[in-house]
Amino acid sequence: MKLKALTLIAALACASVHAQTVQIQDAWARSSVPGQKASGAFMKISARDGAKLVGASSPVAGVVQVHEMTMEGNVMKMRAVAGGLDIPAGQTVELKPGGYHVMLMDLKAPLVKDSSVALTLVFKDAKGAESKVDLKVPVASSAPGVKAGDMPAMDHSKHKP
Repeated sequence: MKLKALTLIAALACASVHAQTVQIQDAWARSSVPGQKASGAFMKISARDGAKLVGASSPVAGVVQVHEMTMEGNVMKMRAVAGGLDIPAGQTVELKPGGYHVMLMDLKAPLVKDSSVALTLVFKDAKGAESKVDLKVPVASSAPGVKAGDMPAMDHSKHKP
């Protein structure tokens, strides 16, 4: 029952976003455990006329940043995306474990599976005009339709806001 309610919330959030030039699909946030201070939010973003994801905020986290995870040899590197993440016109950019994602740091409480979190994304268009997209993002232990063991691990334990 909770999953149906969360699916409906996510669908309504996505429906409201479709009226704008930026579209968000399949958004979700990874659940956390007590004491864990960071987690990630993931989604697919497209923009009819192109845009740049320049920021984010959430009442569940003290710090929210757009991050990129890369592998350099055998070392995982994670860092904030300087200057924002480009969303090319007519293309979809996927924020996913092991790549670009929204980093939720200094969590105020654990992100509980089958709940939802508020997330505001901040975009700039080609002319520099800023817009915000408010979402209610379902919390899950893995991406919808994916088994948790099939997902790349992301160790956020060392993040400091």
